[in-house]
Amino acid sequence: MNHQLVVRPLAEQDLLEAQQWYESQRSGLGADFRSTISGLLDLVGANPKLYPEVYRGVRRAVVRRFPYLVYFVVSEERVAVIACLHGKRRPGLVRGRLPTGE
Repeated sequence: MNHQLVVRPLAEQDLLEAQQWYESQRSGLGADFRSTISGLLDLVGANPKLYPEVYRGVRRAVVRRFPYLVYFVVSEERVAVIACLHGKRRPGLVRGRLPTGE
């Protein structure tokens, strides 16, 4: 069962900043980053419970090729991406993005 995938505004901002940074490093690398993320999000939407729960309902998917982690929460029909952070950043930043009522 595919879940509806929602990328929260702060997570979208994370993705755009990372994409811009990679693009500034080498032409086309930003598009490669975004394509890799898109593929991962397809997998997450198809089977989100395959990914480990790391904090109070927050699950984490590791991005291959790029050192990023995607954090998301799952409800019955929806997956909400709340952050996409570099692996070296403090994971506690995700706690401030936890949705209320999910």
